[in-house]
Parts: sequence; structure tokens; C-alpha cells
Amino acid sequence: MRASLLCLAESLSAKPLNLTEASAALLPPKPLFRRILRAHRHLAGDLRYMGDRYVKAEFRRHKAVTNPVHVIGFLSQWKVYLDSIPAGPDAKHFTGRKLDATVYEKMSPEQIGQLYELMHATRDVWKNPDPNSDEESPP
Repeated sequence: MRASLLCLAESLSAKPLNLTEASAALLPPKPLFRRILRAHRHLAGDLRYMGDRYVKAEFRRHKAVTNPVHVIGFLSQWKVYLDSIPAGPDAKHFTGRKLDATVYEKMSPEQIGQLYELMHATRDVWKNPDPNSDEESPP
């Protein structure tokens, strides 16, 4: 069984990227956007709030993009995200996942800087979730 999986993996990676095949698996922007927001309904309140705002901002930012390669990359990455979100009652306990090292290596310096800023912003939220309280909760 293992040898057949290796052969299958090798045959898939040897094929060149075909944009028509890649776009066939993608959803159009509006249905994809709606499905992501529907999937967020099952998440915990704070994750849903943050996720909804981020998705809306990203789709708004990329609304005027006309380069087909950028559009396919954008839609395919959001489809991967949609597939990674758990559905149903398990979603309430979802806390995210670790960033893959290969994804991190492919990031531009600007993206790494944004990720660093996001890390610090989320740490500040978890240190003091209630802005009216003077006590800091342990991290």
C-alpha cells in the first residue's frame, strides 16, 4: 500500500500546473465568501468575530485584482482555509493550527512583519481581555 501511495504522489507532482484544472476545483468569489462566513458561524464568538472581519477585509482588498494567476492563488488559498475549518459541534473547540514551516519560508519580509504584528496584537488581547479590569490574567 505504501509503495502505491508514493507512486501516486510522484505522478501528481510530475504534472505541470494546468490552470483550467485548478480553476475547476475552485469556487467563484461570492459563493466562496459566503461559505467561509457560514463556516465561521460554528466557531467560538471571538474567533468568529476576528475571522469574519479579516475575510471581509481581504475579499474587499482583492476585489479589483484582474491578474488571473493572482485570482486563482487567492481563491485556492481561501478554499484550503475553508476545508481546514471543522464543521458542526467540534468547531466550538477549534483553536486554530500551527503555521507550516514551508509556508513560513515562502513568505515575503512584509508578510513576516505583518505576522509578527498580529502575534503581538493577539498577545495583548489575551493578557487583558477585559479593558475595564486592572488585573492582568496569566498568559
